[in-house]
Amino acid sequence: MPQIVILPHPVFCPDGAVLDAPSGKSVCDVMLENDIDIEHACDRVCACTTCHVIVREGFASLNEQEEKEEDMLDKAWGLEPNSRLSCQAIVASEDLVVEIPKYTINHAAEKNH
Repeated sequence: MPQIVILPHPVFCPDGAVLDAPSGKSVCDVMLENDIDIEHACDRVCACTTCHVIVREGFASLNEQEEKEEDMLDKAWGLEPNSRLSCQAIVASEDLVVEIPKYTINHAAEKNH
């Protein structure tokens, strides 16, 4: 089973984590199921950018981005070439290393970034 290494984030995952990630699940779902409460204001329907992550390793193994995700990512804070919306990034068979950005554009966030 592939694993996702979550790099340390001061709010969502201060110590970092290594998570078992079943193929076919979204990166967001894997994090939420493992008590990493990444924001997902639109309830994982690709209508916001609050679950934006940067895939530091394993990016090419993820499913192709659809146009809707690409359009949403244009609005994300700290966009990088290997950025994905974690709700749309589906785990395949390779391990991933994921960074949760320091900021989000969610002005209604209950947690401070």
